[in-house]
Amino acid sequence: MENVHRFSRLEQSMPKDFYPLPRIDQLVDSTSGCELLSMMDASQGYHQIMLALKDRKKVSFITSEGTFCYVVMPFGLKNAGATYQRLVDKIFRPQIGRNVEVYVDDMLVKSKKAEEHVKDLEETFSVLRKYKLKLNPAHGSNRPR
Repeated sequence: MENVHRFSRLEQSMPKDFYPLPRIDQLVDSTSGCELLSMMDASQGYHQIMLALKDRKKVSFITSEGTFCYVVMPFGLKNAGATYQRLVDKIFRPQIGRNVEVYVDDMLVKSKKAEEHVKDLEETFSVLRKYKLKLNPAHGSNRPR
């Protein structure tokens, strides 16, 4: 069971991050003409972003076992989605639009030609390894168009 904590006071003091999420209709349209698609899901995506040491005390919580704080970005913060999207947009910038689309923690590797797909996947996995991001193998799929 995953614990979800409410950070109401913290969120009241935080300005809203208006970083834009991609438009789903544009992501769907971008797959037009692709012969092969691979869909992937980041494994606990938000929990893969380390918090700065100075910010960890801001997300502390108390249990019967003691006081704890997150060392990674907790799920439920109002800016978590925007923060994660900014991260993946930055690390996949050379690929976005060409052979990758990313919507928060959902990724799509797309190839115009089926024979290019292994190369496109290798490029994507190389970026994931470089930034130590993990995928959830239970939520991935490959399919021809």
